[in-house]
Amino acid sequence: MNPTDLTSLCSRARDELRAEMRKCIVGQDAVVELMFLTLLCNGHVLLLGVPGVAKTLMSAAMAKALQLEFRRVQFTPDMMPADITGAEVLEEDETNKRFRRIVLPGPVFTNILLADEINRTPPKTQASLLQAMQEREVTIGRETHPLKPPFMVLATQNPLESEGTYPLPEAQLDRFFCCVRVEYPTAEEEVSIALNAPASRLGEIKPVLDADRIAAMQQAVRSVPVATDVARYAVRLSGATRPGEGGIADVASYLECGASPRASQALVLAGQARALLEGRAHVDFADVRSVAAPILRHRLVLNFRARAERVEADQLVERVLEKVKPA
Repeated sequence: MNPTDLTSLCSRARDELRAEMRKCIVGQDAVVELMFLTLLCNGHVLLLGVPGVAKTLMSAAMAKALQLEFRRVQFTPDMMPADITGAEVLEEDETNKRFRRIVLPGPVFTNILLADEINRTPPKTQASLLQAMQEREVTIGRETHPLKPPFMVLATQNPLESEGTYPLPEAQLDRFFCCVRVEYPTAEEEVSIALNAPASRLGEIKPVLDADRIAAMQQAVRSVPVATDVARYAVRLSGATRPGEGGIADVASYLECGASPRASQALVLAGQARALLEGRAHVDFADVRSVAAPILRHRLVLNFRARAERVEADQLVERVLEKVKPA
C-alpha cells in the first residue's frame, strides 16, 4: 500500500471509528481521538476521570470497532502479579503418571487490556505490567512469552479518591504514552444519555479496522517526515520542565522531576500520527503543541511547593507552551 493510500486509510478510519463509537458514546470525541492516536503510536493510555463518565464503555467500544480482543481487570488491594501475567503450575500427566509444568496465561495476553482503577493495587502488582508495556513480552517462571500485536494498556484512575489507593511509580507513569482527562458531559449530552441509554447499543457497533491494517498504519506513522526544527521544538518543550540550562525557572521550581527524553520521543511520534490523521504528509509545530498537555502532564512530578500553592501540572504545561515558541 502506497503512502497516499495509507494517509487516506488513516483519515477514513478515524472518521468511521468516531461514527461507530457515537452509537454508544455521547460526546468525548477528543478522548476517542487521543485513544486511537495512541494506538497508532503503539502506546498506552492513562484515563483520568470520575466514575460514570464512560471510561470502561469507551474502551470496550473501541476494541469492538477495531476487531481487537479485549479484557478487563479490576485492580484491588489483594491482587497479585500472577493475577495479571499468569502463572506456571504443575499438571498431572495421567498417561506417564508424572507432573509437567504448564503455563496458565493471564489477562495480559490480549490486544487491549483495561486496567480498571490501576491505583487500587500495590506497586508490586502495578509493576507486573512494566515488562508488558515496554518490551511487549511477559516472563512467567523460566520462560518469556511475546504478546501478540497490537497490544495496548488502557488504565483508568479516579483523580479524586486517595483512601485505599497507591500512587503509580514514576517509572510506570513514564511508560504511558499519554494521560487523558475524561471530563463530565455537557448538559445537552447528559440529557441524551439519560433519555437514550446509549450503553445498551454497544452490540450495534460494527468493525471498521482489523489488526493487520492497524499494524500497517502504525508503520506508516513512523514514516511521516519530521523536520529537525520540529524535533528540536519537542525537545525544548520537554527540557523547559527540567532544572538547569534550557529549563524555565518558574516551572522547574514547582517540580521534583521534569519530563524525561521519552516525552520528547512521544511528542514527535504523536505529531506524526496527528499529521497522518489530518491527511498531511509532514509534521507541523501545531501538531506538537496540540498533544503537549496529554503527553507531559503525567510526567511532571510536583513538589511540595506546587501542592501548597495548588499549582497543577496542566497549568505548568500551559506556561511552558506560552514561553517556548516555535523557532
